[in-house]
Amino acid sequence: MTAFDRRDLGLLLLRLGVGGVLAAHGTQKLFGWFGGGGISGTGEFMESVGYKPGRASAVASGLAETGGGTLLALGLATPAAGAAATGAMAGASAVHVPNGFFAQSGGYEHAASLGLTAAGLAVTGPGRLSLDHALGHTANRGWMVPAALATTAAAALTVVGMRNKRLQRQQEGEQGELFDEQGTPYDEDE
Repeated sequence: MTAFDRRDLGLLLLRLGVGGVLAAHGTQKLFGWFGGGGISGTGEFMESVGYKPGRASAVASGLAETGGGTLLALGLATPAAGAAATGAMAGASAVHVPNGFFAQSGGYEHAASLGLTAAGLAVTGPGRLSLDHALGHTANRGWMVPAALATTAAAALTVVGMRNKRLQRQQEGEQGELFDEQGTPYDEDE
């Protein structure tokens, strides 16, 4: 069957839109394009929100967004591309969770939407208007979907978990001591 249908066109539009946004966002991190901070500025930001080392985190996030987004837009290696983008957006969502859901308040709405769409594309596949289809789906096999998503989920859970523990330890250190060495509570009036 060589005729393209509405599903193929819809998947192409989703891939181009989400992939383009992710790729542009990633190039902000990697190259400082579109007003981004580049590796140095993004690395400093990553450190400030608990992702350490910041420079390595900036590179990993930038590559996942730029590479995953570009591959999604092209419809190439769709399971790996969607999984990489999903992992990057899981990390971004974790930063925004304290601000609630909506983006207008700095929430995770935008990152979660991009991540869920990327995951959906990884599961659904790129459609016939894609490089995967043109190349006979050599990098888009059924078994690749759960493998890519499971690997990304494990990595994202590990990275976000380490970040959360780091932030919790930092927060506990800032609270100050509630008791002296003998276990007696400090009196604020003293």
